[in-house]
Amino acid sequence: MSLIIAEIGTSHEGSIEKAKELVDTAASSGADCIKFQWVYADEILHPDTGIVKLPTGNIRLYDRFKQLECKADFYKKMSDYVHSKKCKFCCSPFGLKSLKELLALKPDYVKIASPELNHYKMLECLRDYRAAQKEKVPVILSSGVSTLSDIEKALDILGTENVSLLHCITSYPAVEEEYNLKLITNLKNIFGVECGVSDHSLDPILVPSLSIAAGGTIIEKHITLSRKTEGLDDPVALEGEQFAMMVHVIHQSEVTLRHYGKETGIQRIIDQLSEQFGKEKVLKVLGDGIKRLASGEKENYGRTNRSLHFMHDMKKGEKIKKGDVEILRTEKILTPGISPEYYDLIQGAVLAQDVKSGAGVRLENFLGK
Repeated sequence: MSLIIAEIGTSHEGSIEKAKELVDTAASSGADCIKFQWVYADEILHPDTGIVKLPTGNIRLYDRFKQLECKADFYKKMSDYVHSKKCKFCCSPFGLKSLKELLALKPDYVKIASPELNHYKMLECLRDYRAAQKEKVPVILSSGVSTLSDIEKALDILGTENVSLLHCITSYPAVEEEYNLKLITNLKNIFGVECGVSDHSLDPILVPSLSIAAGGTIIEKHITLSRKTEGLDDPVALEGEQFAMMVHVIHQSEVTLRHYGKETGIQRIIDQLSEQFGKEKVLKVLGDGIKRLASGEKENYGRTNRSLHFMHDMKKGEKIKKGDVEILRTEKILTPGISPEYYDLIQGAVLAQDVKSGAGVRLENFLGK
């Protein structure tokens, strides 16, 4: 049986009551696992990263994330409540602080979101925690806006024991025809881990059902009480009735594979979906299985992922010390910096030029240590 994850994310808007209502909806819709996001704005963005447009008006994206911050006790209550509904608790951290606080709750799963696939400091911290465990906490890695090399680097740090991988397109909403679901089988074979899909498309049937045919064993989809509410991901989430429909078709696809066998079962799923969506579209969604950035991701590669950014204005001749540079998403208007793998290397390095707060760190910024 596949693991079906209902991604609440930050749709609760910090309200315990709304969060519980979302958990109720996810559990009654058939989710096996319910996921949250542990947000601290400082771990994700520089304050000057740019503006996001909401129905209520424009707001700095950093300030929007600040609004979504919750205390650790909130997540403890949510973990307990999820378990009371006989579901698994999963959460995404976005930095060392949120990771350590999450691990203190002993979650059923730790989810590393696509933009954090190259947050190597956080992955190393998680690796060290797991190394000290007899039973390693399961980790789910999402691989949107990434290359095979990016995935390989992350798995080199974390290892593959109790680690799963989700194929993903980091675009909101994602276009079904770009999903290239045959990649699920290839990723599974290349890295030797269980694979599935994190689906940001709008339809509750096509991508989830086809992912089962492509060998997926995990399906993650955002859930909301209403697509018209103000959560960052609500416009691409499924409402409860749609989520329940998705769960139904996933289980139908699993039954088809068990009853008819792999080859015949896959073909029957494809034929059934072709009758509903058209054969040409279904074949496009399956794709060719070659790992590449989707067209909706290309311009965001390096911006959605993590890189190094200066946290304040600095003068030529100053040395980099703790707190001067952080591992952040670039997002809106800033310029991406060098890879987080250089974080330790630049500590103590001397600036060869003045730099501005928020600017991406470049190797040419330094004279050397």
